[in-house]
Amino acid sequence: VQLQASGGGSVQAGGSLRLSCACSGLPSWSYGMAWFRQAPGKEREFVAFITYGGSIITYADSVKGRFTISRDNAKNTGYLHMDSLTPEDTAVYYCAADRSYRGTNPLYQYWGQGTLVTVSS
Repeated sequence: VQLQASGGGSVQAGGSLRLSCACSGLPSWSYGMAWFRQAPGKEREFVAFITYGGSIITYADSVKGRFTISRDNAKNTGYLHMDSLTPEDTAVYYCAADRSYRGTNPLYQYWGQGTLVTVSS
């Protein structure tokens, strides 16, 4: 199983980015997907989660109303659309997947390699 995260980059405060996470080796119907992030000097934290069909979507309070998680099951790819970015959103963003329901729990079995998002003021 491989998760390939992409879409990170540098953006000014107030800008937007869309991260992608392409999954291979795991059928799209079989897993929930989440995004976590880790800022310099801080622990990894939960950002957002989505079930296969999108019936359950959860966001961290810090990103609620600004970030949108989605997935295209036909492409076996998940997305994190980030709006109104602030310097506090600067971090390496990781996608994660697991056949079991994990939600905000970081004990996902599969992880992408991370993509860096840098937001300047």
